[in-house]
Amino acid sequence: MNANESPSPYSGNQGYGYHPKPLVVEDTLRTETIQIERKAFIFTLKDNPRGRLLRITEDVNGRRDTIIIPATGLEDFRRALEEMLTTSIATPLPPTSG
Repeated sequence: MNANESPSPYSGNQGYGYHPKPLVVEDTLRTETIQIERKAFIFTLKDNPRGRLLRITEDVNGRRDTIIIPATGLEDFRRALEEMLTTSIATPLPPTSG
């Protein structure tokens, strides 16, 4: 690393002056898991000092991706999900080639 470069936050070496984020205490209010084919979806409703949130984790053979939705957006999220479901039910699947 050159003298004018700063350490990358993505490298293992955090360098001089690195200050890790403090741990945030979260209370789990509810957890639900749905298994769909080879994917597991874990829905976790949590409270922390910054507010309430829904964490949705997709686990595929140990590989995890997570999104976090603040509680203030849950109603919009539900509405969008319901609209997707309505469209999916109303739209026939294309024929499969075989």
